[in-house]
Amino acid sequence: MTVDLLNQSLLVGAVVVLVAVAAVRFSLSSGLPSLLLYLGLGVVLGEAGPLGIKFDNQELTQVLGFSALALILAEGGLTTRWTTVRHALAPASVLATVGVLVSVLVVGAAAHLLLDLPWTVAMLVGAVLSSTDAAAVFSVLRRVPIHPRLAGVLEAESGLNDAPVVLLVVVLSEQATSHGAHHTWYELVALGVFELAAGAAIGLAIGWLGAQGLRRLALPSSALTSLAVLALTITAYALGANLHASGFLAVYVAGLVLGNAEMPHRAAVRGFAEAVGWLAQIGLFVLLGLLASPSDLRDQLWPALALGAVLLLLARPLSVLVSLTPFRMPWRQQAFLSWAGLRGAVPVVLATVPVTTGVPGVEWLFDLVFVLVVVFTLVQGPTLPFMARKLGVEHTMDSRDLAVESAPLDELGAEILQVRIGQDSRLHGLEVFELRLPRGANIALVVREGESFVPGDRTVLRRGDQLLVVATQKVRRDTQRRLRALSMGGRLALWGKRAERQPGRRLP
Repeated sequence: MTVDLLNQSLLVGAVVVLVAVAAVRFSLSSGLPSLLLYLGLGVVLGEAGPLGIKFDNQELTQVLGFSALALILAEGGLTTRWTTVRHALAPASVLATVGVLVSVLVVGAAAHLLLDLPWTVAMLVGAVLSSTDAAAVFSVLRRVPIHPRLAGVLEAESGLNDAPVVLLVVVLSEQATSHGAHHTWYELVALGVFELAAGAAIGLAIGWLGAQGLRRLALPSSALTSLAVLALTITAYALGANLHASGFLAVYVAGLVLGNAEMPHRAAVRGFAEAVGWLAQIGLFVLLGLLASPSDLRDQLWPALALGAVLLLLARPLSVLVSLTPFRMPWRQQAFLSWAGLRGAVPVVLATVPVTTGVPGVEWLFDLVFVLVVVFTLVQGPTLPFMARKLGVEHTMDSRDLAVESAPLDELGAEILQVRIGQDSRLHGLEVFELRLPRGANIALVVREGESFVPGDRTVLRRGDQLLVVATQKVRRDTQRRLRALSMGGRLALWGKRAERQPGRRLP
């Protein structure tokens, strides 16, 4: 590495990031998942593109891929609200463990029968393909408004299932080599339970201790607090990995604990985590695209289509059915979860593990997984909003009828809720006093057709209005619930229940 080469690399890297950032806007307008644009950018930069960059180091890809996945999972944990995943944690945990095993068995059997692979290699293929991708799922949830319980299940599952899948891929890769350690099935089960339990415990401990320490330190800078939080999550990953526990589960759990702890500068921490997560996603997908060779991908098209069809139409629905039926989840929600099981960077990174481990005759696996991820992300990603509408799982959340975002004001102990009144919202026509918001919550500003004004009690709300609601942290959740209820039910929504909880308030 010389200074001239460094300068050239920085120029290429900066341009790649700028193009990738601009591609997000195109992704939102077209419905095309951004991960495909990043993969395409990597392919263009690779040996078949004008720059002709030759990169074929799968071992380096695996190392950098694991690093990026740790950052992506840290961002996922830090930006996930506990209230969103609390009730979804049990079904998501079952889906991330039992569901993964079902998917591995079904896809492994299909790989054995369709591709004539040995059973160990076939199950290895099933394990590589069985994990939903955190980056892909988090990206989709930013633009597809769905039932809160479904969003919680998808978020928690994508954060939790990397850990058992990585364990399965590593163990099966060792089993498939002549020099690797061979274990009985009950030894594998015991090892899996230990690694997952130890990873969760490490994540909880690092998250709780870190939150306590940061509260006591009371760092004066939001930048320092953000760095400290990110360092704590990576500490959880590294400690878990060095203790032969699940580092991926540890980093996600630590992020979840820290992201929901009562700490100063939470808004800045989440913003910093999202920026790091985006950078990790861009770097990871561009790197995977760079590793791919277009001339080799064509040979794996039909095997990828066959296994992808089995995965999408049989393995994923069966894993959802087996995992979530005991929780009495309606079939429409199960159908959406089956279709929303997106694959992304995780399977492609894991496809490098058998090669670096020394499994003979699996050099084709990376190309097969790459093609499968691209083709079926093209099929599933853009159709998710349509599927949500057809299955009726999008209207019970603050979606197009009521969009709510919050930005904490840590020093004031308050938050600002940004509310947009959609075309079908029943907030239209209500006067401000009819909202009966909880004590500690008030509408501070209304923006209508580009003009802003401070509303009075008799101000009539209209479609298209944007409201800024200031609420204390204590009543934020009640305020959001109240606004959602009014948006769907109109002025009589939760009348008696809210009136009872607000003694002393004059009823309109």
